[in-house]
Amino acid sequence: MFDTNELVINMGPQHPSTHGVLRVILRLDGERVIGSDVVIGYLHRGVEKLCEHRDWAQIVLITDRMDYVAAASNNLGYVETVEKLMSIEVPRRARYIRTILAELQRIASHCLWLGTHAMDIGAMTVFLYAFRERELVLDLFEEYCGARLTYNAMRVGGLPLDIPPGWDRKVRDFCDILGPKVDEYEQLLTHNRIWLERTRGVGVIPGEDAVAIGLSGPPLRGSGIPRDVRKDEPYAAYAEFDFDIPIGAAGDTYDRYLVRIEEFRQSVRIIRQALDGLPEGPILGKVPRLIKPPAGETYHAIEAPKGELGYFIASDGKSNTPYRFRVRPPSFCNLQALSRLIKGHLVADVVALIGSLDIVLGEVDR
Repeated sequence: MFDTNELVINMGPQHPSTHGVLRVILRLDGERVIGSDVVIGYLHRGVEKLCEHRDWAQIVLITDRMDYVAAASNNLGYVETVEKLMSIEVPRRARYIRTILAELQRIASHCLWLGTHAMDIGAMTVFLYAFRERELVLDLFEEYCGARLTYNAMRVGGLPLDIPPGWDRKVRDFCDILGPKVDEYEQLLTHNRIWLERTRGVGVIPGEDAVAIGLSGPPLRGSGIPRDVRKDEPYAAYAEFDFDIPIGAAGDTYDRYLVRIEEFRQSVRIIRQALDGLPEGPILGKVPRLIKPPAGETYHAIEAPKGELGYFIASDGKSNTPYRFRVRPPSFCNLQALSRLIKGHLVADVVALIGSLDIVLGEVDR
């Protein structure tokens, strides 16, 4: 008589493949997952409450530290929300540079995702290759604003700095480098027999279910839903550029991988167009010395590397701090799908599925 008792194990919260302090309680039948509970809260820092006790300019620094591998995207979403509330017009040159920074940030974030995702599944070489290119992006950010992780790269009304002399040429050189490197990533993985066995048919989620759960970004587009805030509700200078939205068909881990690989190429395409049409002019609009939005509330979202990043802010019109500050982070919303995705798969597939969602616990436990 076989023992048919369920085995309950903890994966995390200190586990290298959970991309932060995430605890997944797995109920197993042998090595097959029959149920799970995803436990968050180990990293909670009260970012939203902190922001309600800082003035509008100081908050930019705090947004850096949510998705800390995509700090420029966090900055962009926040400052555009305040600009929307205050009806501030951002100079065209600043919008172009913001777009370049946002797409460089997308590339850097996807490089980290690809390297860690591949390493979780067992492909060590890809990690070294992807981080080689990520370092080049960080060099560009360092030259622009002096930082490599938390950039403080945006200001309400525009930018703190114009681009340094020759920086645009270095960005072009990087774009020339990245194209062949993405081809290298694909040579290592896309048709690799082991990679296909570990990703195809693993964690399938149909498009209508992905929408119902609230997925966004590559996990949603991997399920065949062409939702991208850059196209649907353009911000910065995206309305002026031509680019495609890659989507998947099967909605599995492999499709989510292919979507992000194609996003590398589309980001390069956007950056080239922005550099070709980069206008002259100021980089900061007309902003009062003391930022104090009128009484009211607004919501604004951008397409961050991990999905839709939205900010809801409310102002009472009297104080120089927000009355209410709320973030809609893509990692938190996408993480809701994990229990659904891993059910019925093996323990070894759990790490692949966490990686395919591309979460950062800094914005889950914000």
